Amino acid sequence: MQPRNMSMSGVVDLAAVKAAGEAKQKAEQARAAAARNGVSAAPSRLVIDVDEASFQQEVLQRSTEVPVVIDFWAEWCEPCKQLGPVLERLAQEYAGRFVLTKIDVDANQMLFQQFGVQGIPAVFAVVAGQPLPLFQGAAPEGQIRQVLDQLIAAAEQQFGIVGVPVDPDAQGAEPTAPARPAGPHDGALSAAHDALDAGDLSGAVRAYQNVLVDDPGNAEAALGLAQAQLLERVQGMDPQAVRTAAADRPTDAAAQLAAADLDLVGGHVEDAFGRLVDTVRRTAGEDRERARLHLLELFEVIGADDPRVVTARSALARVLF
Repeated sequence: MQPRNMSMSGVVDLAAVKAAGEAKQKAEQARAAAARNGVSAAPSRLVIDVDEASFQQEVLQRSTEVPVVIDFWAEWCEPCKQLGPVLERLAQEYAGRFVLTKIDVDANQMLFQQFGVQGIPAVFAVVAGQPLPLFQGAAPEGQIRQVLDQLIAAAEQQFGIVGVPVDPDAQGAEPTAPARPAGPHDGALSAAHDALDAGDLSGAVRAYQNVLVDDPGNAEAALGLAQAQLLERVQGMDPQAVRTAAADRPTDAAAQLAAADLDLVGGHVEDAFGRLVDTVRRTAGEDRERARLHLLELFEVIGADDPRVVTARSALARVLF
């Protein structure tokens, strides 16, 4: 199935929707395969020794794609020797839903001080560039699992950050997944793409929703639906009235969400993201949650790997934490 390219104000196109959807589906297939097959060895991408020189790339940059857990340890620390193997085994078992980094405090005093570590072993997380203390000491495995599950859930719910599944047997290799076979919904997806291409937005929304009823995990349909709903929301808007309302009422979540949609469709991606991050900062309660969820939806439309999405996720993290 090859949907026609359709560029809308230079922001999104159907080929991008299809590619992103297939990538997400392959990632989910890889995660499922890893869970079925179990784990026998830790590839380098799951457990990483980090120093001051590699911290920026291996921790801060990586944390925009996957939750990063940091184990502060030292050779002389007996509790560290108990905790370290447990964390490494869990990193293998979770198969890419988080990455474990290990920092020797004796060799990296600056990082030790920057995190304000009071004693070791100490475990922190970094999500979207923001550090989060997790626990200190050799905690029981059950407690560690609970903390990791909460971290992974929060990273996905708050920032849309999910790990990159890896094949535990592929030492240092790039993540792989089975080739995507032709699915039972490809015809329906093609019809949905055609409706979107033709400007039949309500028809496209219904078609994508029908696919998702039968296949809730279909990433391509979810992305197409987000795109169609965005265009449907801005259809019939008076841009001048929307922008005037947003300027006059900076804490009005509905006004800011509408203006952000116009920004995005107009190609002003950074403006849309910045507006919603500011709305999260200025509002509270239900309005704040609406703005956060709307921002995550726009992230989906643009694509998780887009540098503008990465930057906005970090900005959102700074506001939320």
